[in-house]
Amino acid sequence: MKKFEGRYSKEDIFRMVEEEDVEFIRLQFTDIFGVLKNMAITSSQLAKALDNQCMFDGSSVEGFARIEESDMYLHPDYDTFEIFPWRPQQGKVARLICDVYTPDGKPFVGDSRNVLKNVLKQAKEMGYIFDVGPECEFFLFHTDENGQPTTMSHEKAGYFDLGPMDLGENVRRDMVLTLEDMDFEIESSHHEIAPSQHEIDFKYDHALITADNILTFKLAVKTIAKRHGLYATFMPKPKYGVNGSGMHVNMSMTDIDGNDVFTDKNDPLRLSKTAYHFIAGLLKHAKGMTAITNPLVNSYKRLVPGYEAPIYIAWSATNRSPLIRIPASREHNTRIELRNPDPSSNPYLVLALCLAAGLDGIKNQLEVPHAVDCNIFEMTEKERLQAGIESLPANLYEAIQCMKEDTFVCKVLGSHITEKYIHAKLKEWNDYRTHISQWELEEYLAKF
Repeated sequence: MKKFEGRYSKEDIFRMVEEEDVEFIRLQFTDIFGVLKNMAITSSQLAKALDNQCMFDGSSVEGFARIEESDMYLHPDYDTFEIFPWRPQQGKVARLICDVYTPDGKPFVGDSRNVLKNVLKQAKEMGYIFDVGPECEFFLFHTDENGQPTTMSHEKAGYFDLGPMDLGENVRRDMVLTLEDMDFEIESSHHEIAPSQHEIDFKYDHALITADNILTFKLAVKTIAKRHGLYATFMPKPKYGVNGSGMHVNMSMTDIDGNDVFTDKNDPLRLSKTAYHFIAGLLKHAKGMTAITNPLVNSYKRLVPGYEAPIYIAWSATNRSPLIRIPASREHNTRIELRNPDPSSNPYLVLALCLAAGLDGIKNQLEVPHAVDCNIFEMTEKERLQAGIESLPANLYEAIQCMKEDTFVCKVLGSHITEKYIHAKLKEWNDYRTHISQWELEEYLAKF
């Protein structure tokens, strides 16, 4: 049995709350965009919470429900109980991540965590367990006199630089230590390519745990940055002229007995037919998924040539320019790396769509196109056209249109999330499209 099943019982949580002097418990959940929300209770209300009796107003949460059907209930996942190490040592603060239910006891169709659980259930019925390891990048910036974030930094360090050039070294170390206190297994941390850009990688795990961990990771990183007088942002492209922040998704899959299903030692690339079909499914739905994997207007300012972000729909086992890469180590745990997602995305929906697309490829035995082992960025448009290499959507509006056209993606998300998500993102696009930017004023005001 996998370690994510039955980590804690109700009695374990009561005991830990008493032994650790926990006074407040935050019942966390997310809106359809992956923004973390919570309702705080005192330990005196813990029994009520663990019996799924805590209610909140869903009409106040983006994409949830109308006022006339707004009552929602939080069902805590006992295995997500965690004490925040940065809070007071007397009267500690803990959290439980919750699933959202309707008053009639059914999972709420607008709960993105439930979307992922549904796809994981389908995978298990097919005999598969899905594991994921993310690579989360972020920037550290100064704050102004009011404590609000800026894009200013004194730091000039680059890829893998170290102190004293890397001014964020001490902050990053505190982040790693804090995350380890929260049972994260941190595999590496380093300075990224752009000044004041960083990456901390934690070990892969079952997809639901990983999605929970991504949200916890972002909360911890922002909290520790604030303690150092800095602001951590997961905005994909906060500064012009430098690399943006991505969240590469490394996927592996086993059968119920734990055997890797992506590896075949007799294949020239050591990839199984299952792996090829999975890759084909990802490529087939890449455009339809982009509005979820890259959800902001700003996301598409990262997805441009010249900054290593993948924009071409192709795969390779030898180079990093395509959308999908197969990392070199393929002995026992072959990984399929999707490189376009960014850290502003909702991890539950991203992982749900990645898995669903891969399973679609397996079910329908989709054939993968030839690998592209040259640098796609150096190919001419004519060469890419001849090779049948398409591009991801160029902006949020195009991504939304591709999502609407991909009925499979819409079905995985469900009609509720699809409708609410598209409505909100089209509004975001129209707000951006009609906004007069500083660039336009500087470029045109004095000329015309």
